[in-house]
Amino acid sequence: MNNKGFTLIELMVVIIILGILMGYVGYQFMGAPDEARYNQANIQIQALEDALKMYRLDNGDYPSTEQGLKALVEKPTAGNVPRKWRKNGYLDSSSVPKDPWANDYVYLYPGIRNSNKFDIMSYAADGQPGGDEWDKDIGNWEGDDRK
Repeated sequence: MNNKGFTLIELMVVIIILGILMGYVGYQFMGAPDEARYNQANIQIQALEDALKMYRLDNGDYPSTEQGLKALVEKPTAGNVPRKWRKNGYLDSSSVPKDPWANDYVYLYPGIRNSNKFDIMSYAADGQPGGDEWDKDIGNWEGDDRK
């Protein structure tokens, strides 16, 4: 008799092997979304840093903490009002991006960690200052191990 097909045991072995492989692959990629968010935050922080440097080249100084990153998309009307603010702003979009966790970036000028310039930071997953692992703050300061 020439039976073409798989026995129940053969099918079970294949299903078990596929389950083990899926578990292994899933485990390897579980941290990938968090790592991708950190990478995205670093890229956005770098882009904001570059835009702030262009703002300074045009206007002689960085926006104040009170003016914030909003000064990159809307001409400030209070404080040190820039005289040579670019008509279309300093970002490609009409709004300041939020961090990958949908929170606003924190901007300080003068900076606390970069006392001779500005700090830009994201409070990461927990949205609170400080933290460990995926809650660790991300910023543009020297020694940030995520850059």
